[in-house]
Amino acid sequence: MVKRVGFNDKLKEMLDQIDKGAFLTVTDGDRTNTMTIGWGNVGIVWGKPIFMIAVRYSRYTYDIMEKAKDFTISIPIEKNLKKELAYCGKYSGKDVDKFSECNLDLKKGIKTVSPIIGNCDLHYECKTIYKQAMEPGTLDKSIKDRYYKNNDYHVLYFGEIVDCYLTE
Repeated sequence: MVKRVGFNDKLKEMLDQIDKGAFLTVTDGDRTNTMTIGWGNVGIVWGKPIFMIAVRYSRYTYDIMEKAKDFTISIPIEKNLKKELAYCGKYSGKDVDKFSECNLDLKKGIKTVSPIIGNCDLHYECKTIYKQAMEPGTLDKSIKDRYYKNNDYHVLYFGEIVDCYLTE
């Protein structure tokens, strides 16, 4: 059962969970991958509700994101998926089938080609409307020293939230 909610109706729950992990799932053609994200930002940009995510160049997901037109964010609010989030953050979809290894239930997106992770409660479906590579020269030194010692920077993807809902 799907219960539509406003993109900002569950922000507190989303923010409480995201630094513990959420699933970013993306599809391009016959390639679908999910990865664990611990960073994200929801707000209004260009008069649209936006979910901004960051994906490192070194990630298998980056290759798919560059070709895909959309992505989904699936967040476990009431369900404990700590093991699954840890696994999907440690292993690459290039080397393992995360969906079968973690028994993740892929469900068709309502408005996106990219599916959702049905094991989760809260879902954001997003259409990519802008992407921007980080500019290392403009980054605060303390952040650069802490997160980018190996120069593995992120690309920021701005996804217009085209649907947001809870599932049971």
